[in-house]
Amino acid sequence: MGVRVALVEDNDVFRETLELLLGLRGDIDVVASVATGQEAVDVCAELEPDVVLVDYRMPGLNGAQTTTEVLRASPSSRVVCLTASISREEMSSLIEAGAVACLTKDEDLEQIVASIHSAAAAVA
Repeated sequence: MGVRVALVEDNDVFRETLELLLGLRGDIDVVASVATGQEAVDVCAELEPDVVLVDYRMPGLNGAQTTTEVLRASPSSRVVCLTASISREEMSSLIEAGAVACLTKDEDLEQIVASIHSAAAAVA
């Protein structure tokens, strides 16, 4: 069984593409794919994924708020932010909330996968 990952991304096309690409890999198991921070909190409380890949800018809860609530609901999960762009202040709020890494959406898929594995290793 691969690393259990939940995707949290409000852009349906990006989320579905990422879910497809990660799903083709034998080392990652996408256990949830949701569009909002609140949905992430709900599925993480139920599924307790190893890694939660969270967008920063979403309607409702932003990435830092989502990180706080996801870790409250599923303390053993690790959060990696994947966003289009991020300011220093937003990055600080993410790290303070408990995210272990932050990548931009233009990163190579292998870098995203490496960050997922690195975060999952921190769980063990």
